[in-house]
Amino acid sequence: MRSQFLTDDQISVLTRLRHALHSAPELSGEERATAGAISAFLRLTEPDAIIEGLGGSGLAVIYQGRTPGPTVMFRAELDGLPITERSNAAHRSKRHGLAHACGHDGHMAILAGLGVWLGQKRPAHGRVVLLFQPAEETGAGARAVLADPKFASLRPDWAFAMHNMPGLPLGALAVAAGPASCASVGLHLRYQGRAAHASMPETGLSPARALAGLMAEIASQPDSQPMGPEFRLATLCHLSMGAPSFGIAPGHADVSLTLRTVTDAALDDFESAFIEQAKSARGALDLTVSRHDHFNASHNDKQAAGHVARAGQTLGMKTAEFALPMRPSEDFGAFSATTRTALFFLGAGEAHPALHNPDYDFPDALISPGCALFAEVLAQVMAATR
Repeated sequence: MRSQFLTDDQISVLTRLRHALHSAPELSGEERATAGAISAFLRLTEPDAIIEGLGGSGLAVIYQGRTPGPTVMFRAELDGLPITERSNAAHRSKRHGLAHACGHDGHMAILAGLGVWLGQKRPAHGRVVLLFQPAEETGAGARAVLADPKFASLRPDWAFAMHNMPGLPLGALAVAAGPASCASVGLHLRYQGRAAHASMPETGLSPARALAGLMAEIASQPDSQPMGPEFRLATLCHLSMGAPSFGIAPGHADVSLTLRTVTDAALDDFESAFIEQAKSARGALDLTVSRHDHFNASHNDKQAAGHVARAGQTLGMKTAEFALPMRPSEDFGAFSATTRTALFFLGAGEAHPALHNPDYDFPDALISPGCALFAEVLAQVMAATR
């Protein structure tokens, strides 16, 4: 691989930043201290502007080129997860029940590294926006940033985001045009009937039959589905019914599930059909449905994906075999509807703990190649838009 863009000392500083962020995770929408730490770090690079409070806790750091040109945005995520970390590392989470178990701390360190690079080498033309986005894990952050009036003047012509991926060889790159991550939405179904004595269930109104039909429908899904236009996946996440008593027939039930498809349009159709089916099977029960954690599908623009692929080739990076789109959702997809985007993946190691596992920790060895890749992607875009 081509020599790194930053010095060993600069990578060491970024590694310490990553460790500090890792030890102090914050939940979605509560990332004020995290954003403050990034802002303080990047002020030292003397950016042309810093905009705080984007979409809540978000932060945009802007580096202006010498002449007019495209606006190129790179995005990292600020939020951690409600997971108790299992680690003996000195930088393990100091906040009980919270962890950076998805690698957002590493993504932030890499994007901060691009800021260090831009602080010493401004783009020849155009401008670069480094977006540190809140609330990615809930799917709310990207849309909140897009809706914020402060973002209107920053709207990019190109937008890029990286995610580390356990299971792929360390440092290997995966990118392709087309669907990159699935659309998904969480549904909460509340069935309300009437409790009864367990010896006389007919005197009440139980949700058991409606739930049995719902479970049978979910169980009827094939164990393995190819990723394509017809992909539909409903995943049961939580179920509770009645009271923990042997003498009471239940009168209410709560169901939480996630629906997942390859495109936004397919998700709209799947959600509508699923809700109609739930309504038709409820009988005399009252049913209320609420939506949560809605993620748009991420779609990679052909030109944007091409810039990433060429950047990897220029750096001599290995190419990873990775089936796209990935099933997990990524709220970077909200930007796909507004500009040319590319979401790409860097291998975290074939035996590395999986994302959202309690023993996951971002591999520091990815910081240097991640910084180099971001900088080279920028170079590819600027060279193509001179």
